[in-house]
Amino acid sequence: MKYARLGNTGLVVSRICLGCMSYGDPKASLPGDGPRWQWALGEQESRPFFKRAIELGINFFDTANVYSFGASEEVTGRALKEYAKREDIVLATKVFSQVRPGIYGRGLSRKAILCEIDASLKRLGTDYVDLYQIHRWDDSTPIEETMEALNDVVRAGKARYIGASSMYAWQFAKANRIAEENGWARFVSMQGHYNLLYREEEREMNPQCIDQGVGLIPWSPLARGLLARAPDAKPTPRSETDRFTKMVYSKMEDADREVIRAVDELAKKRQLPHAQVALAWILQAKGVTAPIVGATKMQHLEDAVAALEVSLSKEEIAALEAPYVAHPIAGHS
Repeated sequence: MKYARLGNTGLVVSRICLGCMSYGDPKASLPGDGPRWQWALGEQESRPFFKRAIELGINFFDTANVYSFGASEEVTGRALKEYAKREDIVLATKVFSQVRPGIYGRGLSRKAILCEIDASLKRLGTDYVDLYQIHRWDDSTPIEETMEALNDVVRAGKARYIGASSMYAWQFAKANRIAEENGWARFVSMQGHYNLLYREEEREMNPQCIDQGVGLIPWSPLARGLLARAPDAKPTPRSETDRFTKMVYSKMEDADREVIRAVDELAKKRQLPHAQVALAWILQAKGVTAPIVGATKMQHLEDAVAALEVSLSKEEIAALEAPYVAHPIAGHS
């Protein structure tokens, strides 16, 4: 395993982060809504992945209060308590999305944040998280209120650092400027939507984070599995049922298919799994600390770690990037 500091912090993380959205309760739902995580693995199916991740040297684990509506945090917390020492792992979770009925079951108000951090800690079975992230931008709450509440979470010892996910670069800059002006905790990481099929973060967000010493921990580095399969591969159960996959990747452009074909050609040439090629590309991208990788088959985890040893030439990188065309912003909501 290889390790790196998260941005300008002293927090050292494995260069692969295990995304825990895949672990929880496939039957989880809110009243009046059907199951949203049908492809998630239950607790007993999930535990081997945590065990193997620890064996492989992964020390960075990311979940959210909304994943399986809390069940992911519960499964993650119990598994890590069994397989690792709390002081040896970096545990991250997120807040914003609707996790329970009612107007205070979502959002980034002071009331919501202070309630949800306690709920997350209880489910995780820990006194603190290492990284507490806002899952999205909340237009209904002044960012000053959000940043002050997050600062209070840090000062109370319930989180060591704070981070953010998927927003416009101006929003991220505004939030950190307000925090700096008030002497509050600043965001140290950005969890953005970034992969070979979606590179819009390269325009504004990634350069800003690199300039400001903010660590990049991209989500969906394999584009919900599209970059991990051959062009003619059959859809997976997740791709057929995941609402977000349908929203972001349903309208494939010809250029997108060319990107997938480029990954396929290089995978065949190098005799590597497609996932290793796509992950090797994002691991070499400037500013990226650790892509967040989900795994529902053990090979997914093995391929992610093996990608750390895959070196791509300038010519290979250029071939993978050449077909890309600009895309509408996706993943901010």
